[in-house]
Amino acid sequence: MQRHRPQWTKWLSITLLTLPFALAANLTPTLPQSTLIEVAAEKPLVNQWQDISYAQPKAMGRPLNLKMDILQPQSDAKLPAVLFVTGGGFLMSPKANYIQQRLAIAEAGYVVASIEYRHIPQGKFPEPLLDVKSAVRYLRTHADEFGIDKDKITIMGESAGGYFAALAATTNGDRQFDVGENLDQSSTVQAAIDLYGLSDLSQIGADYSAEIQAMHAGDNVSEALMLNGIPPFASGGAVSSTPELAAQANPISHISSNTPPFLLMHGDADMLVSPSQTEILFNALTEKGISAQRYVIKNADHAGVYWAQPQVINLIIDFLNHQFKNTAK
Repeated sequence: MQRHRPQWTKWLSITLLTLPFALAANLTPTLPQSTLIEVAAEKPLVNQWQDISYAQPKAMGRPLNLKMDILQPQSDAKLPAVLFVTGGGFLMSPKANYIQQRLAIAEAGYVVASIEYRHIPQGKFPEPLLDVKSAVRYLRTHADEFGIDKDKITIMGESAGGYFAALAATTNGDRQFDVGENLDQSSTVQAAIDLYGLSDLSQIGADYSAEIQAMHAGDNVSEALMLNGIPPFASGGAVSSTPELAAQANPISHISSNTPPFLLMHGDADMLVSPSQTEILFNALTEKGISAQRYVIKNADHAGVYWAQPQVINLIIDFLNHQFKNTAK
């Protein structure tokens, strides 16, 4: 006669059989899982071209090979261009400056070129201006190569570069400053951005102490050397020693109906270039009916960290978009 096992022995057998598998499962670590995310393609890829020769003027009797760098967003359409003129106190022109701002502008859909130009002792006024205009003509000559809309070019500069940018814009159409290569192309620009640039070389220290103003009145400050040169290569002298030349070197002297819209900015804590320098130019532009905007950046000094902040960069991009895309960022 077959005996029936008690019910509890069946459950015990099942438990004993499954226990090793349960223990093994608890001892095996859970593998990390991949996470799928969606990414919006909001920024274009940007290519960089370095050390492109754009002009070969003479400096102190010898040929000088001037170069530019270009940030080119990938695009099927031709894009507006921004020519950036770096500062350097008239003593240098490091084209690598302002990389954060230049890249942000390129990511917003603009071809951005940055140039070096003649400075002390390589050249004096108007030679740096001639170089800036040569760079504009170079961009137009090579517009197809770099995907540039040659009818939409902005000149932009900071400090000494802002000064030359303002001069380049206010002398639109003045062929006396077109010297060098690619003379079949125009050097006119359709917009201008002046960041804490100079305008009146005789008043650079106007907002500062009497001691600083006296220093700027001398013949060995950089603006005087840029204007009148360095002996024995040029006559030399203070800015006040050549008032007619100083007037010609002032962007205000050249404002005309050919002058494009301007964006000007200055920091209220700038201790190198008087904030009133961009105010003088702003007032002159608006008085002559030229579209102009000016912003004063609170606590910003000369070329300091404030100028790399998104709020400031977005003002620049909004200005560009308004001129060339009719949209604000």
